[in-house]
Amino acid sequence: MLLMHIVIGGWFFFLFPGLGWKMPVVLLPLLLTVFTAWTLSYTRTHYGTLDSILYYVSYTWLGLIFIFFSLVIIFTLLLFILNICHVSHVRAVLGPISLLVMFAAAILAVWGGFAEPKIKHIYITIPGAPKMTAAVISDSHLGIGVSRARWQKALARLQAEQPDAVFVLGDVFEYGRNREQYARALADVKTPLGTYGVLGNHEYYVGLENSVDFYKQAGIELLQNQTAVLPNGMQVIGVKDIRTAHVSAQRLDQLLTHTNPNAPRILLSHQPLLTGSAAAHNIPLMLSGHTHAGQIWPFNYLVKLHYPYVYGLYSIGPKSKLYVTSGMFYWGMPLRLFAPAEIPIVHIQGND
Repeated sequence: MLLMHIVIGGWFFFLFPGLGWKMPVVLLPLLLTVFTAWTLSYTRTHYGTLDSILYYVSYTWLGLIFIFFSLVIIFTLLLFILNICHVSHVRAVLGPISLLVMFAAAILAVWGGFAEPKIKHIYITIPGAPKMTAAVISDSHLGIGVSRARWQKALARLQAEQPDAVFVLGDVFEYGRNREQYARALADVKTPLGTYGVLGNHEYYVGLENSVDFYKQAGIELLQNQTAVLPNGMQVIGVKDIRTAHVSAQRLDQLLTHTNPNAPRILLSHQPLLTGSAAAHNIPLMLSGHTHAGQIWPFNYLVKLHYPYVYGLYSIGPKSKLYVTSGMFYWGMPLRLFAPAEIPIVHIQGND
């Protein structure tokens, strides 16, 4: 974090040398780093109104300095190239442009973070499946970073789509006050076939026992390496968080082997991993989250290094598809840049 502050400060010193170098390059980076690090730690255990303000300020700044740092690197490289090409008046032109781009990126990122998640319709054909609609909730990260009002508004929009079932893909509640009220809001969403879900990695981070209790209060039938058969015959297979719970390909193979391949199946997995096992067992549809589609540019490129499937609908086998959602809200930083949040509505039909 300190390095990013120093790099950004160095760019401002380059643009405005009259400032001197100590303020932008040394003093402000140090103060901002200390302030941000302290508030990030403090707001994990304090949940009052002032603490919420500190949370939004610190996490917003953390995200913005990452974006600014990335832009400064790009403009520095561009400056180097233009100087090699002996382009005149580089600083006079490139400096103001860089500031305008940073300002625009900040506005877009903040706007994206506070925008309501869009309703995303996905149409899938599963051989022999009953016609049904499922709403998907993933990566809501409720608590101090997402108010109850936003959560309830999103659930109202979800309920308006009249889904037959709700699938929860994990990373639901983080930490903060009013956990029971958040859970009750989801429990109040009624569907003909019910609500089914799996744990994400953050459910383990914040305490597995508390997370399991939250799922129970929220009316979620938790599937931990288990399969539920819906009243319409659809098999919903839920796997524990693959990395955090150390689920191996062999363990997933065992789970899938005990399902009926002649009946429709959907696999819920927080992380879009072990897709080869899903394809080998001809799972028609796998639903995952976790990646947030990168959440803020250019972090999506870093996510791509760890996950081959970052966002969208993929064919992972001749008879298997994977949909990776960008998530309902955000993690930590209340920002979204070129990776809008969403509530997927999956429309399923058979082919007969």
